[in-house]
Amino acid sequence: MSSLIVATDGSSLGNPGPSAWAYYVDAGCWAAGGFARATNNVAELTAVQQLLLAAPGDVDLEIHADSQYVIDALAGRNGKRPWVAGWRARGWKTAAGAPVANRELIEPIDALLRSRPGRTVFVWVRAHQRTGGDPWNEAADARAQEAAQAVRAGRAVPTGPGWR
Repeated sequence: MSSLIVATDGSSLGNPGPSAWAYYVDAGCWAAGGFARATNNVAELTAVQQLLLAAPGDVDLEIHADSQYVIDALAGRNGKRPWVAGWRARGWKTAAGAPVANRELIEPIDALLRSRPGRTVFVWVRAHQRTGGDPWNEAADARAQEAAQAVRAGRAVPTGPGWR
């Protein structure tokens, strides 16, 4: 079984505002897309969803992400279980009884993660480091930023080569 490091990132120019998502494996394997108006969390989650839809299910993935929200929601951090486990158990309600925000993305991502035969690990990385940053995250961020700028300017979004 093969294993890949990949990064996901989202960009929102205003929150909400023109937004975009990207995943990045390498210069020949990445994708991006945009929204006229969305939140940063929607863009971050969409990047994960698009990656999981594109990547072969039997490939082990190490997903580098700078979104604590995404990692806490989908995988958990620091020994804590993912929020999605509690949301599922409570019928897609938060601990306070409110509907789960972004359920329309989180629920299908959860199903994709649970159905993958390949292992999926999330790694939180610091965003926007001038030196010593995560190279995959920096590449995903650059593509998400470029796509968000294109959306804002009314230009075609650079969508990338997709999965190879």
